[in-house]
Amino acid sequence: MMIRTRFAPSPTGFLHIGGARTALFSWAYARRHAGSFILRIEDTDLARSTPEAVQAILDGMQWLGLNYDEGPFYQTQRMPRYRAVIEEMLAAGSAYRCYMTPDELDRLREEQRAQGLKPRYDGRWRPEPGKTLPTPPVGMPAVVRFRNPAAGVVAWDDLVKGRIEIANAELDDLIIARADGTPTYNFCVVVDDWEMGITHVIRGDDHVNNTPRQINILQALGAQVPLYAHLSMILGGDGQKLSKRHGAVSVMQYDDAGYLPEAVLNYLARLGWSHGDDEIFSMSQFCEWFELDHITPSAAQFNTEKLNWLNAHYLRTVDPERLESLLRVRLEARGVTVAASPSLAAIIALHKGRVGNLNELANVAEVFYIDLQPKAELLAKHLTPETFAVLSDFVAHLPDVAWESGAIGALIKDCVARHGLKMPKLAMPLRILLTGLEQTPSVDALVAIFPREMVLKRLTAVSEARHSPTGCS
Repeated sequence: MMIRTRFAPSPTGFLHIGGARTALFSWAYARRHAGSFILRIEDTDLARSTPEAVQAILDGMQWLGLNYDEGPFYQTQRMPRYRAVIEEMLAAGSAYRCYMTPDELDRLREEQRAQGLKPRYDGRWRPEPGKTLPTPPVGMPAVVRFRNPAAGVVAWDDLVKGRIEIANAELDDLIIARADGTPTYNFCVVVDDWEMGITHVIRGDDHVNNTPRQINILQALGAQVPLYAHLSMILGGDGQKLSKRHGAVSVMQYDDAGYLPEAVLNYLARLGWSHGDDEIFSMSQFCEWFELDHITPSAAQFNTEKLNWLNAHYLRTVDPERLESLLRVRLEARGVTVAASPSLAAIIALHKGRVGNLNELANVAEVFYIDLQPKAELLAKHLTPETFAVLSDFVAHLPDVAWESGAIGALIKDCVARHGLKMPKLAMPLRILLTGLEQTPSVDALVAIFPREMVLKRLTAVSEARHSPTGCS
């Protein structure tokens, strides 16, 4: 059997973490079995679906690298086919027209609740042998309902949750076309899964209640019923439903926040799935290992600290040229022109082990290319009369020192020794004057990244503007 999976989001919002995990698992299962992965946009909710939301889904899939083999297919473009199938079902007797008004249905449900019954359609327009149906109201449009089996059970062996059985008596006759002729979500899904040859439906467990209805419609159509795998929800670290404060934001916001897509994918892969104790792995490894029986049926918990840890790992190990390209784009978006010197590659090499995301890396990289103005409070804190003296000594020897970290480090040690000071008395002013930051990598390596002329300019600019009581400058 050729494996065919699908990801079928509704474009009524952004592609969030839960949807991205569903897409990842569906994509990986198809890749694991050399099958096909289909993208389908379920945009029948015309009031809520927007072109912007569609684009957000496409952008998110592209950023994550979840390439699809077919699609995207849009349900709004398949309306004629849905209507044709409904006509076939009406002719076959597996569907029927219902003229019950919304007000009548509301009153019925109120009466049922008052009697302690489950609110449901009572089947008054359902054709039955020997039953006389009411006369259709003149000029009133009808909805179309699926004639659900009245007895027996609908059952499936869920590939995550195990055996699930629902009595057909618990299911009323589902509306499959509204009064204006628009097919409904559950019906469109069935026709699409059938005609697109979907073999495995991998989706969130919020769809479990839809599954028995969809199975019954598929069987009424004589269609092959796919296998189902319902993924448990993702909870926040506090055990509550995942929300924006936990990280349930648009996938593209993770891009904006400086995460690498491989870190997000690696993290999502471990949300409810495992391969032994493996924590860090490539997507090619994931596809080799991925099987649905390794998915836990219990809810997964989202842990931002774990995601940050993974992202820091990938920043340290990502291809240097790619990292430089990503960083350059971020700097240019800030209006920072990346000059030939200092070398952006050298800046990255010095700092990438000290940051957690691309934005943090951009923060430290941009100080090498802007007209730096250190904060007055930092200058006041670290530039004292004694530091001006040792700084002046250091500046005086800079033109002659070999421009590499070892020689610069030796010069720093010589200067502080001559003035009877400890290393921070010179290292901290150098950090502040060169970067405006108190925390940097090794100060000798930091100085060596800059061109000699830029170091002299940054060190003397402030010194000339601030004269110490001893006259050192």
